[in-house]
Formats: sequence, structure tokens, C-alpha cells
Amino acid sequence: MIDTLYIEESVRHHPRTLSICDRFPQARIISCERYGEVFNPKAQNFRLQKQNPALIIAEKFNRFALPVPPGYGIGSDRNYYFSHMYNCLYDCRYCFLQGMYQSANYVFFVNYEDFQTEISQICHATPDEQIHFFSGYDCDSLALEPVTHFAEHFLPFFAQIPNAWLELRTKSTQIRSLLNQQPFSRCIVAFSLSPDEIAQKVEDKAPALERRLDALSKLQDHGWPLGLRFDPLIYQADYKRQYKKLFEQVFSRISVDSLHSVSLGVFRLPEKYFKKIHKLYPEEKLFASPLITTQKMTSYKTELEQEMLQYCTEQLLNYIPESIFFPCKI
Repeated sequence: MIDTLYIEESVRHHPRTLSICDRFPQARIISCERYGEVFNPKAQNFRLQKQNPALIIAEKFNRFALPVPPGYGIGSDRNYYFSHMYNCLYDCRYCFLQGMYQSANYVFFVNYEDFQTEISQICHATPDEQIHFFSGYDCDSLALEPVTHFAEHFLPFFAQIPNAWLELRTKSTQIRSLLNQQPFSRCIVAFSLSPDEIAQKVEDKAPALERRLDALSKLQDHGWPLGLRFDPLIYQADYKRQYKKLFEQVFSRISVDSLHSVSLGVFRLPEKYFKKIHKLYPEEKLFASPLITTQKMTSYKTELEQEMLQYCTEQLLNYIPESIFFPCKI
């Protein structure tokens, strides 16, 4: 899967680096001073690199946990995100990462303990406030779990901080590390879900809907609190039929009693990211949809956006109480 490893000299002998090298013994190893030498140059082709990304093993030095963008969250007043990786195993055509980054290579930060120190400091500064931390903003939280062991290391850490909440956002079926640990109420395993007909067109390399539902069902049986993320909503001529079917499929397998939260949001991208992605994939039918740009954000026409949100909201509220429903306000 990975045939090239770029490794910063400072972490060449880090235990997590050595473990990855053992996992990919045939990989070509290239040393670098800082990951930006490989990741940031502009003369790169994201689309071409996405066919066979390299893994860059690096150390992060600051800004371990950052405030989330306005409107992003599931009910808490204090929300942060943190990223142990940049970029994703999957190739979803609507993903903002391909517009934000110059490179499709993966960056993996091995210094977990520094992330944990900053998260602890944030939580201990206001012990009476519930603070949410979102993993999966710049990557998929679980897709490379067999390589990174991210959940394996961070779940016990979060379980020990009484005012810290963790969301693992994923499309992955790599849930073994969760099934091997005791669930706790302050960790939400949140799956992004789309109708099959749409996922097959725009979510390349991601597990099919049925496999994601199987993973959700296993986590439900194990006792993990679940999140459902219907985001982004993608327009098709018969989107109402497709999303109605999706909700029927999901709630025939997943009990409302297992749900912590359900969120909903339409397709949207910062204008500069959209232009870059459109240039990478000029033939992509998704970008031929009725899109407009307002206030430097590209999305569907306002009337269509509101129609989709209203229809899907009405359908969802047939299954769930409004108290666990969080439509995206971005």
C-alpha cells in the first residue's frame, strides 16, 4: 500500500517510526529535515500523487489543538480539533483537503504525547466546562489505524479526563481497536454516510455503505456512542428518493438509543479550494451541479440548498428526537 517513506531526521529512531518501518520493510526510505520540504512545494500534482501517496513521518511542534470553525460542533460551547495526520486514504471528490494541500502524500505526526499534553492543559484550565475535541478534520480518524494506532493510544487518554469529549470522524471499517477497548460515554464514533448511488460516484476508495453500517452495528453492540454525519448532502435529480432510502437503511440497523448525535450539512467549499479542485477534475459531474459562489464560499443555489436541508431534516426527524439533531450552520 505504501512504497515510499519520507522520515524527518529528528524522529528517525522514534518507536512509532520504527514500528512503521517494520510494517513496510520493502518501502524506500528517504530522509528529510522537515516534512514541508516534501509536502508544501507548489509544483505538485495532487491528482497524480493520489494514485500512490507516500507516507511522511514527522514531528509537530505547536498548535496541537485548534478552535473549530464557527458553526462546527454538536452542542458544546468549547470545541477544538486536532490532527495526528494530514490527508486521507480515501479519494472523495467533494473533500476540501485536495483544495487546501499542495500534496496528496500523507503526513503522520508521531509525537502523540505532545498533543496529549496540550489537550490536558486546555481541559485542566476550565475543569467545570465540557470541552469537545474533533479528530478527523484533516484526515479520517480510523482509516490508517493499523499503521498509526491512533485510537488505541488516545482512547485511554481521553477516558481519564472527565471534562474531555472526543469525536472520531470516519468512513472506515478499521474498528478493531475500539472493539478491543471498553466504551465510554464521552467518545462518539461518528460515521459519514451517503446514499450508495452517490457514494459510488464521488467517494472513491471508501467502504461501501453496507460495510459502514456493519461497522456501526458492531460498535453499537459493543456499547460505543454513535454519531451519524449526513454531510455533505449531494444533489442528484432524484436526491429525495436516494436520501429517503438511505435513512431507511440506516435506521433499520441503528437504534436511536445508541445515538449521541446526528448532523446534516450541504456541499460547500471555500471558493479558492473549489477552483483548484475543479482544475484538477474538470470532467467531474459534481461540479456541473447548480453551484454559486457567495461570500467566498461555493455551494448550491440558496433555494436548492434550503430545499435539500428542509427535506432531509423532515425525513430525519421521523426517526430521531430533535434534541440530538445538529444541522451544520457553516
